[in-house]
Amino acid sequence: MERVIYRVSEFTDQVRRMVESEFSSIWLTGEISNLATPASGHVYFSLKDENAQVRCAMFRNRRIRHAQTLKNGDAVLLCGAASIYAPRGDFQLIVDYIEPAGEGELRRRFELLKERLQANGFFDPANRKPLPELPKCIGLITSPSGAALHDISVTLARRFPLADVVHYRVAVQGESASPQIAEALATANREGRCDVLILSRGGGSLEDLWAFNEEQVVMAISRSRIPIVSGIGHETDLTLADFAADLRAATPTAAAEAVTPNTQELAGNLSNQMNRMRDVVLFELRIRAQTIDSTARRLRHPRDQLRQQLTQVQRIAQRLRENQSSQLQHSQSELQNLILRLKHNSPMRTIKDVSRDLSWRKQEIKRHASLRAREHSLQISRLDEKLKALSPLATLDRGFAIITSDQDGDIVRSSEQLSPGQTVTARFARGEAVARVERLKEKPDRH
Repeated sequence: MERVIYRVSEFTDQVRRMVESEFSSIWLTGEISNLATPASGHVYFSLKDENAQVRCAMFRNRRIRHAQTLKNGDAVLLCGAASIYAPRGDFQLIVDYIEPAGEGELRRRFELLKERLQANGFFDPANRKPLPELPKCIGLITSPSGAALHDISVTLARRFPLADVVHYRVAVQGESASPQIAEALATANREGRCDVLILSRGGGSLEDLWAFNEEQVVMAISRSRIPIVSGIGHETDLTLADFAADLRAATPTAAAEAVTPNTQELAGNLSNQMNRMRDVVLFELRIRAQTIDSTARRLRHPRDQLRQQLTQVQRIAQRLRENQSSQLQHSQSELQNLILRLKHNSPMRTIKDVSRDLSWRKQEIKRHASLRAREHSLQISRLDEKLKALSPLATLDRGFAIITSDQDGDIVRSSEQLSPGQTVTARFARGEAVARVERLKEKPDRH
């Protein structure tokens, strides 16, 4: 058997490809040990159980939640891709996701509930309500002691202090949180004071945020006639309330910014609008002033207008008299011309001219017909003489004969067309004769 010899780098590279292809995404649970967090920002540790361990690496660019809070002895659930670190030949796991081991069941419940609510249409984008541009009253549904309330209040006061703010105090964590949140949403809709609602709290683990994943909270959000903006946790936190809300903001501060216009921008826009309105009004006033001046210049005293109209009437009357006289003279001249033309174009004169012309044409036709008849008669006589001179029968009358082959009936023009013993037909001026060729004799060349 032929041996296949690998270099070490070739072997490790081939094993690495096989491992990465087979275990591109695998879930593991175990306990953290040998945790190392160097200055590079990467995290290295071993994941072990009672019988084995595997090296793990979390790279800084993955930005994985919980990476900075890990400690030796933590039980975790993680997902990653298996690989081989070639310089040391170490088998390791490149971690893409990690969470405390207790969150696994919550994550499973989250996904199941999300799938069911989505199938029932609770997250349909078509149901989302638009936010008011200038809310008169903003409702806050959050804890009275959390940082979220402070961040939202500061942002609302800075951006849009004209709006009233109503605070619906609720618990945002624990067993009583979801019923209080659902009741606060229902209360806000019954009162009808607010134009928009902010549902918010600070960041936390999946378990800390679980109240915002309860079905009763999602249903209360869906039933709300008032638009709702969610600002729950940090940008990486995502709850079912975020899916059901009319708008999801990454943080509580972002939620406050989403429901309010910027007063500085509003003031700037208002100033621009007023400047444009002033320019339009000034322009219209100038146009109207110019129109009034132009109209005033055209206005004259009625006496001047009557005098001008009288002069115009007199000119028109003079032109009418001149036109009548000129028209009469022209009509008389036209009448004289018509009388002369009638005399010159008398019907009797025309009839005589036509009769004379017809008599002359008749004589010309007779003369031409007689000439053409004599010419045709002479031409026919000449053609008859030519036909007689060219007729084969005239040649036969001089003692010649026409020889044709009995095989194909063709006229024989040369002895080369015949062979001894062949029969031919000779046609004379009167009658025919059948002959047989006895011998052939070539005609001598003429020089």
